[in-house]
Amino acid sequence: MKKIFLTLITGALLASSCQKGFLDQVPDDRLTLQETFSRKNTVDKFLANVYSRIPDEFSQRYVNNNNAGPWTGASDEAEFVWGFVTSNSMNIGGWDPTSGFVKSFWSSYYQGISSASYFIANINKCADCGANYIKQYGAEARALRAMYYFYLMRTFGPVVLLGETILPPDASFNEIQRPRNSYDECVAFVVSELDKAAADLPSTSISDELGRINRPIALAFKQKVLLYAASPQFNGNADYAALKNKDGKQLISQQADPAKWKAAANAGKAFIEEFVKSGQFKLYRKNEANGTYSPYLSCRDVMLDDWNPEVIYARVPGNVTWLQYERTPYHSGSNGEARGSGGLGATQAIVDAYFTANGRSIDDPASGYVNSGFSSTATTFAPAGTYNQWVNREPRFYVGITFNGSIWQYTRYGNIKTVTEYSGNSGKKVGGNDYTPTGYIVRKNVFVGNVNAGNRTLVLLRLAEVYLDYIEALNESDPTHPDILTYLNEIRNRAGIPAYGTPELPAPAGQEAMRIAIRKERRVELAFENSRYFDVRRWKIAEQTEGGPAMGLNIAADGAAFYQVVPFETRVFLKKHYLFPIPQSEVDIDKEMVQNTGW
Repeated sequence: MKKIFLTLITGALLASSCQKGFLDQVPDDRLTLQETFSRKNTVDKFLANVYSRIPDEFSQRYVNNNNAGPWTGASDEAEFVWGFVTSNSMNIGGWDPTSGFVKSFWSSYYQGISSASYFIANINKCADCGANYIKQYGAEARALRAMYYFYLMRTFGPVVLLGETILPPDASFNEIQRPRNSYDECVAFVVSELDKAAADLPSTSISDELGRINRPIALAFKQKVLLYAASPQFNGNADYAALKNKDGKQLISQQADPAKWKAAANAGKAFIEEFVKSGQFKLYRKNEANGTYSPYLSCRDVMLDDWNPEVIYARVPGNVTWLQYERTPYHSGSNGEARGSGGLGATQAIVDAYFTANGRSIDDPASGYVNSGFSSTATTFAPAGTYNQWVNREPRFYVGITFNGSIWQYTRYGNIKTVTEYSGNSGKKVGGNDYTPTGYIVRKNVFVGNVNAGNRTLVLLRLAEVYLDYIEALNESDPTHPDILTYLNEIRNRAGIPAYGTPELPAPAGQEAMRIAIRKERRVELAFENSRYFDVRRWKIAEQTEGGPAMGLNIAADGAAFYQVVPFETRVFLKKHYLFPIPQSEVDIDKEMVQNTGW
């Protein structure tokens, strides 16, 4: 990506008004806009500002920073140790329509939408851009606008579509009274916009412009939009029967439409036909130094090796300073290059979700899972003396989880054993405010080298997710289709565990069994990648997964007592929590705006 796209342009040609709600980012300097779009270098800067709304999804300790969401800590995957983190308040029900982060998401994405609309309306004025640049730049802005609508829709549900409308900063009160569009209308608009953008976008990006929106990104988002539209949360959800505009217009469909699953499956198939079968994208596979294939390195480094052939969409750059600090253990007494906080704790629920080495769930009698005692011999990722629950697990377990007694992955100063018991080098006693609240630490996506490493590319969408989206939709629309097993097994094969339908492991029998298998695979493959929060909501299972006691290990103890599974928090999840509330300030300003159900 060119340098102009690496930097948030502080001279953004945007104005703000605390009284215009989601319309508050209409630029108010018409002369400045005319000057801006008269030459390419200032056009580049304006477009860079549109790009700046791409979420920095791994800066979640500070949710208002670059649209970073609370998604990991606010799911059943993890918990931050620090009380100030937004997801901790959400987990105990301590948020409402007046919460600042709720307004921040709403405003920021509408700012991006307004900026994109201005760009689309004015790019033709650029005299020195040339026809090809004008077409591509306009398509990038159109795709970004559609993507920002999707980010709003997955969070708030039906939103207000502004279309091509650009309201002046002095718009009257009546002009800014706008009702919400239905979710289906939002989907139709976003899909149409992504299709229009894709038609004018290049299929690949040149090496110095990696990170710019291209055709694969637009079409991958189209698949994602259609998948959400087909899911139970937005497809015939009776819980939203009362969610209507003031004129009685229904905002979320009350009749489930199976054709929506077919549309999502078709979009996934089209992506695979165009970009996978041509060789542009493939699941990342990496060998050991001796040339032997390594499932562990493949699953670890798909998040770390910049622009590997699985990466479709990434933020350039992403702020990894906080991520590294949160996911690197405290390691008291160790070199500073290997010391963090370990403050992002993985839950017992996600630990138990990983398969054993033979590809089975731990509750399968044939899994070989041992739930007590300690190992007498060392394995590749588990030293002798490791709690047996963590021995003989699949490679992705060791990619994702730092457990008590595990060896840290940065070995420049020798092997460091991470001890998360109360008195251990990464335990509560020595860490002060920096320790794991669950006894486990999230490891995935941590740079293998110096913890103080700076910015790098952060993967936001990769091919494995496209496969999982595709087979989920296909199982709902055409459950006997052979592609379901094909692409599910491709992911398992890369992960180094037996494929379904082999002598070692029977294939799931029937649509429901396959649905369970796909969801289990998705949970493990996409762990800590900001998918789980939305998945359990769109499947309408969040009341079972997100509420009640959240479990971890007994971090207040050493020795045998440490291994007791205990609640670290009682979480609150109510039906209203399936969607964010509309910010109260927006409801106050826009008298046509109705609030989400339950808020």
